[in-house]
Amino acid sequence: MNIDKIQIAALAGGVGGARMLDGFAALGMGDRLTAIVNTADDFSLWGLPISPDIDTVMYTLAGLANVHQGWGIAGDTRVTLDAIARYGEDPWFLLGDQDFATHILRGHRLAQGLSLSEVTAQLVISLGVQTRILPMTNDLVHTHIRTEDGWMDFQSYFVGRRHADHALEVRFDGIEDAESAPGVSEALIGADLILFCPSNPIVSVDPILSVAGVRKTISASTARKVCVSPIIGGQAVKGPAADMLHQAGYEVSALGVARWYGELVDVMVIDEKDAALADDIRALGHEVIVLQTLMGDRDDRARLATEILAAL
Repeated sequence: MNIDKIQIAALAGGVGGARMLDGFAALGMGDRLTAIVNTADDFSLWGLPISPDIDTVMYTLAGLANVHQGWGIAGDTRVTLDAIARYGEDPWFLLGDQDFATHILRGHRLAQGLSLSEVTAQLVISLGVQTRILPMTNDLVHTHIRTEDGWMDFQSYFVGRRHADHALEVRFDGIEDAESAPGVSEALIGADLILFCPSNPIVSVDPILSVAGVRKTISASTARKVCVSPIIGGQAVKGPAADMLHQAGYEVSALGVARWYGELVDVMVIDEKDAALADDIRALGHEVIVLQTLMGDRDDRARLATEILAAL
């Protein structure tokens, strides 16, 4: 594998995916890195189209992300949100003023007839990001979660109720009719490395895999297919991945993640805390790379990206 020429296609969603992408971008590989990002979390709020995963990836790669809360823009204010609350609206989804600018422009350009892919590309260029960021689809797909209280949309479950409910079942409304966005298939076909970021495998990566043709294209690819486990020491680094894996009948561990992806993945990158699971993962047919996978600042993300490439 020629590191100087390697083309990477990464499946990503959420904070873990954004940080892993940032690690590779920090190595100067941004122009050879394509991020295929989950859009099943997208929703509309006060008439504005919000793409949480795309924005988290975009802000992180632009060096704007609020590293403490894991989403939004560092140093952002909430004057607009306070004014909305004054009118009697519940500000349950916390948006900063600069966030509003992103969503306003996204809505305006979509209304002009541009696709989500085209709008995303414009925003990415404006922020000086070299990495190509592609939505998984331009079609509408919405994640719904079944809890003991019934079905609810993803953001109500995740943000509104702080994912305190057990996720008994997950569905992606609209996925049957969704086509991959322009560039997705080409990025996967042309990749030397297909990276499954340390994102929630069920609600961040599986929607991407469920878009028509994506799973088949990855299966047919001769690229190295590498998954960085989002589970460390039996716990999710962030979010509801642990509960979702458990409810789906999988062990909450790097081994459970390996079983979830099955033959779609060649190499599992697991944390040093999970080194004892390496032989069991190898027994599934995977190569195993054991590293310190918990990412902190950008230097730490670059360190992990460097070690993954060196191990490959």
